[in-house]
Amino acid sequence: MLVINNFEEYESHLGKELGVSQWHTINQEQINKFADATLDHQWIHTDAEKAKNEGPFKATIAHGYLTLSLIPYLWKQIADVRNIKMEINYGIERFKFGQPILVDSEVQLKAKLNCISNLRGITKVTIQATLVIKDQPKPAYVGDVVFLYHFI
Repeated sequence: MLVINNFEEYESHLGKELGVSQWHTINQEQINKFADATLDHQWIHTDAEKAKNEGPFKATIAHGYLTLSLIPYLWKQIADVRNIKMEINYGIERFKFGQPILVDSEVQLKAKLNCISNLRGITKVTIQATLVIKDQPKPAYVGDVVFLYHFI
């Protein structure tokens, strides 16, 4: 795990890979709970039998937004940003979904620091987030997440 204590330490990683998370399995229970939370019960996500028999992937797939919602959880496995008063998920930019994630697949987040700036005491970072699917050549997605940190 990468430990970052201040702006200067963060900045020293500009243009570099920051690390990778542990593998996380996306199972049907998680998909169903996400469907309940978002009211998105499209059969391709929640009806295993129909997906198996009629779907293009022969299994249910995770919601794209479910996979995006994993970023904060997986990011915390990569970096421990310390000495902050506040941390804000500020935005997502230029995300492209490369391929769907089949139920029971394992995913891992790779993070690279693309940009960092000091906005009058607030650190703004842009992290390139790549969600890798185990044993697949193409990632599930690649895009930028933006965090704001107020270091002490």
